[in-house]
Amino acid sequence: MIQSLLIANRGEIAVRIIHTCRRLGIRSIAVFSEADRDALHVAMADEAVAIGAAPARDSYLRADAILDAARRTRAEAIHPGYGFLSENADFAEACVAAGFRFVGPPASAIRAMGSKAAAKTLAASAGAPILPGYHGEDQSDARLLAEAARIGTPLLIKATAGGGGRGMRGVSDADEFATELAAARRESLAAFGDDRVLLERWLQRPRHVEVQVFGDIFGRVVALSTRDCSLQRRHQKVLEEAPAPALPAEMIARLEASAVAAASAAGYHNAGTVEFVVEGDQASFLEMNTRLQVEHPVTEMVLGLDLVEWQLRVASGEALPASWPPAPKGHAVEVRLCAEDPDQDWRPSTGRLTRFTMPKADASLRVETGVRQGDVVTPYYDSMIAKLVAHGPTRAEALARLAEALATAEVAGPATNLGLLRRIIRHPALHAAALDTGFIARHAEDLLPARGVAPLRVMAAAIAARLPVASGDDPWARADGFRLQGVATLRMVLLDGDDRHSLILTRPRQTPWQVALPGCESAAISAHALDDGALLVSWGEQVFRAQVFEDRVTLAGITYRLGFADPMAPAGGAAAVDGRLSAPIPGRVAAISTTVGDQVVRGQVLAVIEAMKTEIRLAAPADGIVVHIGCAVGEMVEEGREVVTLGPLPAVH
Repeated sequence: MIQSLLIANRGEIAVRIIHTCRRLGIRSIAVFSEADRDALHVAMADEAVAIGAAPARDSYLRADAILDAARRTRAEAIHPGYGFLSENADFAEACVAAGFRFVGPPASAIRAMGSKAAAKTLAASAGAPILPGYHGEDQSDARLLAEAARIGTPLLIKATAGGGGRGMRGVSDADEFATELAAARRESLAAFGDDRVLLERWLQRPRHVEVQVFGDIFGRVVALSTRDCSLQRRHQKVLEEAPAPALPAEMIARLEASAVAAASAAGYHNAGTVEFVVEGDQASFLEMNTRLQVEHPVTEMVLGLDLVEWQLRVASGEALPASWPPAPKGHAVEVRLCAEDPDQDWRPSTGRLTRFTMPKADASLRVETGVRQGDVVTPYYDSMIAKLVAHGPTRAEALARLAEALATAEVAGPATNLGLLRRIIRHPALHAAALDTGFIARHAEDLLPARGVAPLRVMAAAIAARLPVASGDDPWARADGFRLQGVATLRMVLLDGDDRHSLILTRPRQTPWQVALPGCESAAISAHALDDGALLVSWGEQVFRAQVFEDRVTLAGITYRLGFADPMAPAGGAAAVDGRLSAPIPGRVAAISTTVGDQVVRGQVLAVIEAMKTEIRLAAPADGIVVHIGCAVGEMVEEGREVVTLGPLPAVH
């Protein structure tokens, strides 16, 4: 067995691998970027080595720095985790050439399956069905446009080197093709260093079903049950479960046989996943992920296995047990808790986790995370901050256990999808296993209810958090509106999206502050801090808990953003910045598609910010002329930094 392991990754996957190392008595070695110096995986590992600056390209994507760290710490093997260099054949080769065991498949298998186009050709030769599309080498605009016309809409543009929805764009109308092609190429180049794409038919209600495969170096490959990963947003998974529910036994047997055949054709060993799209009784090969998957815990829970342990055993030269594949027992469901705002088109969110409390793990619940309360979610890496995985004797019991766990989770600081996950896990369509990749969009009215203005409780919490607080017994040193005579007044201007509320709070002598919220009569308002950092807010007859951090209020698992304007600012001051497009979160400027002097129209995309593996498009809020560009392509910008500023169109006489 391997005795020392360098983990070429970060976050929850590094933590998860370290747990297995501890159980097996293996020395664990972490690597970290400057942004992760105080991260949980660094604190947990037996050793840790700095490998570069915060951006992944300067640290976690630097094969030379990782290999140097392995040499310095005398590591025996390197585990790539998932993401970053995990499916990079050159990195796998470099690890072996440098004398390290690579805990993953051979470079030849990664290369064979690393290109989606090549993988489809190989899978088809092994007998797997393939969707209609174009997987050719000719990547000219003219050829791709001609192939798109042949396939017809709707179609998908996909990065051949892609994964996790990166470099994937749906095209519903032929007129959108050129714009979406450019976006897919740009995103793919930034994520994988390769801008090649393929085209394929876009099924309208497919399920995303995958088969966990495992192979040893002696040529044996087995299928370890199925998973359903259909619940997605932006082509990235939100909920996964094993085994895949409501599939006929014949379909399961066909999928598993196709998966084993495809993996065997690639000369595969170690852990991997073969993915399919299923619509009706038809199944088509989608791709193969030549690594451990984010959702591997659901397979582990139903099979009673530690897949990381078996990755290490196979990398050490052991054969798979003759008793494999074990039969699945019960059902497991996993959700991904992400720092993102579903109400803002899934916009990633950054900031300090002022509150991060997860339910206690037990035999029926796993909580996997790479963060702690007080950590900062940065713009440099993926938005996922935790996974919650529940197991039960039946699917219904697993869903109930996960619903219970989500109800007790608390996160404050960055916006998260916790409220959405709570609604998903209780939705009747999920319980009925009515699954496909359009699930969230189709049930958006239930899952993403229009929020309009912030609820009054949210406004009350934001106001209460800003109330002046008594600072001692000396009345002359107090800053809480104390008056010997008369009424203290306090003016606030609350900003809720486009709505602006001018409020006057009053406090006669030492009574509580009074405020009249929109549409409500005046009521007393106050708050005091609890030991866990939350606020206990009292507003009129209502008393409730809330988390308030800067401009964010978290209530019942949903995070809202509210602002306060200077009540003494001159009228019209807010309108003066209407033409200024600012970075909504910290990130890298991926594209600027305009120049000073251009006339632009409302809705035209002028710039793209890339953060946390997501592209955020900044569009013109109105017709106008570009009068200033405040940054350059490739530059890292902070939240609020000017990107493009528009001026009014000249008057027509």
